[in-house]
Amino acid sequence: MRFYLKTAIGFLAALLVMAVAHAANDLASFRMAQAAPRATPTATSTGEQAKVAQVNNWTVGIAGGFFEGTFIRFAVDLAKALDDGENLRILPIVSYGGNENVSDLLYLKGIDLAITYTDTFDLYRKSGQVKNIEQRVNYISELLTGELYIFARPEIKTLQDLDGKKVSLGTKGNSATTTGPIVFDRLGIHPQLLYINNTIALEQMKTGEIDALVHTGGKPNEFFRSMKPEPGFHFLPIEYSSKFADFYLPCPLYHEDYPQIIEADSRVDTLCMLAVLAVYNFPRDSDRFRRVERFIQYYFDRFARLKQPAFHPKWKDVNLAAKVPGWNRYWVAEEKLGQMSRAAVSSSENQRHIDGSPGSAKEDELMREFLEWRQRQGKK
Repeated sequence: MRFYLKTAIGFLAALLVMAVAHAANDLASFRMAQAAPRATPTATSTGEQAKVAQVNNWTVGIAGGFFEGTFIRFAVDLAKALDDGENLRILPIVSYGGNENVSDLLYLKGIDLAITYTDTFDLYRKSGQVKNIEQRVNYISELLTGELYIFARPEIKTLQDLDGKKVSLGTKGNSATTTGPIVFDRLGIHPQLLYINNTIALEQMKTGEIDALVHTGGKPNEFFRSMKPEPGFHFLPIEYSSKFADFYLPCPLYHEDYPQIIEADSRVDTLCMLAVLAVYNFPRDSDRFRRVERFIQYYFDRFARLKQPAFHPKWKDVNLAAKVPGWNRYWVAEEKLGQMSRAAVSSSENQRHIDGSPGSAKEDELMREFLEWRQRQGKK
């Protein structure tokens, strides 16, 4: 009897152990299933391929710059003036600035256009680090002339006072990191160059940790326009000379530009450099060429919108027909410019033939730009 009882108890214990083991395995499997990542729904898996194609079909990415800079303002202006729903979408991209924009245009996916200064491009070309850059990067048109700002503490009276001092060029990759060192080098000035965000650098100027900061951008520049007055803080004048004739022009700053920084009836001489709307030379049979081609059509056809008061005032100074020295104009833009010029000439001649009256203001402007463009072509 005892034997049968022990056997039964042993059998029941075995069953209990097996049940516990199965339960443990089931629990482990449940936990693993819960922990396993679930497949994330995608546009493709949800049958939205057509929507993906529609969104990407006519989207063009343009590298601008930092929030306080002029380049991102111009990129946003282009989006506001040229966006046309499904027909064309401009995507302004906040970037590190004009210096890095050239690299992004060459190597970063999604960048079709970029804004940069001519001195930046020339340094890329002379460095030899990018092969055949003149063929790979072209321009559509000139853009703004951007001023160089060297903003200093009260005890810094001249540029020479910055020799050995701490000077911030802003975040690496922006245009000031190119222009600032060029100017200092040509003047024989050797400051301690730092790379600090302008907003932070300004605070460090207030505490005396930094002696000056360098910034670039078309006036009115939002960074300085929104700045609260700081007693004694001022722009340092830069005297123009033949040392700067290759890249720069003399460009004064006035009280009206920055009333909280420049005294009434005063001016501060500085330098300015030309910015361009750059484009990658995409092959004719590529998808990105197709999008850039449409952008250029819209850009030239709707350019008058950019001269309206809602946009940056420097758009009014842009001459679409102006030739940029050292650059190759993108052939699509060259053809479009020729078409506009011929149309303006033909329209103006027909109008004068019909009633002897002058053409419209728009036609006269196109005629003027055409004549300037043709004159520059003869000087190539």
